[in-house]
Amino acid sequence: MGVPTSTNDLKNGMTLELPDGLFTVVEFQHVKPGKGGAFVRTKLKNVKTRAVIDRTYRADEKLEQAIIDKRDMQFLYRENEDYVFMDNVSYEQLQVNSDALGSAAQFLKEGDTASISTYQDVVVAVELPASVELTIAVTEPGVQGDRVSGARKPATLETGIVVQVPLFIEQGEKIKVDTRTGEYITRA
Repeated sequence: MGVPTSTNDLKNGMTLELPDGLFTVVEFQHVKPGKGGAFVRTKLKNVKTRAVIDRTYRADEKLEQAIIDKRDMQFLYRENEDYVFMDNVSYEQLQVNSDALGSAAQFLKEGDTASISTYQDVVVAVELPASVELTIAVTEPGVQGDRVSGARKPATLETGIVVQVPLFIEQGEKIKVDTRTGEYITRA
């Protein structure tokens, strides 16, 4: 069970345990109309499905706040569909299914650190640094004389993700990739 909290105490990023699942507060607005009681209008994101819903609550209505355990963990290795992480403090190991990792899986290489949030031993979120350094596994060489400003070519990185890189980037080079957009940032 979560901790009872009032709708007056909502904060962005707070996780709520509602009858239809775990939700994160995306945004909220206190409304005090001229007539009638005050209320709180919220946008909530379902932790599992990532769907965003709108909900309205009475002011001072009680909701259950889910207490999330957030820890920095190091990615050790992959075992079938699971990714094995180790807690940087207690050295406990945790297996995370690739579904729970979502898009984070395409940026992870062995030894990387991720911030893993759990609720009642269920992984609810995996956060990576804003950018990661990855090595280019395969890319075509840039064609001599093809110097169109801003021209790009596909490059497959060591984790298997394909990103568009400038023509001067060669196979075997390390590049920085934005983990939020999956785009090339710069040479590492």
